Amino acid sequence: MADKIAFELVSPDRLLVSQDVDMVVIPGTEGDFGVLVGHQPMISTVRPGILEVQNAGAEPRRIFVNGGFAEVTGDRCAVMTEEAIPVADLKRADLEQRIRDAEEDIQNARSDLERHLVDLRLGTLREMLQVAA
Repeated sequence: MADKIAFELVSPDRLLVSQDVDMVVIPGTEGDFGVLVGHQPMISTVRPGILEVQNAGAEPRRIFVNGGFAEVTGDRCAVMTEEAIPVADLKRADLEQRIRDAEEDIQNARSDLERHLVDLRLGTLREMLQVAA
């Protein structure tokens, strides 16, 4: 369709979404940006946050992505991410437990690198908790 953009959301092991959509709002590292058909070609890094897939007449589909890259052409948008979870599937109690576990992991870290990696994971978990039901 000429008024739709082909959108793909890809993780390392599978294609998660492949559909023609009206617009995709992506959490770029420089700020959120919307992609419509005819968008200027670009490549952007993606920060952990909410990716929103929009189609006229339907509720936006909200998906938490754990960073990655976005490639945009005039008629196509692809987002590659390590992890993508529908916002409706995020469970507050589970995330709170994962945050407690990560905080404990920071205390038990044996190196600055290990502490830094756990701290990055903790930041992502906190972002997820902000949007969880």
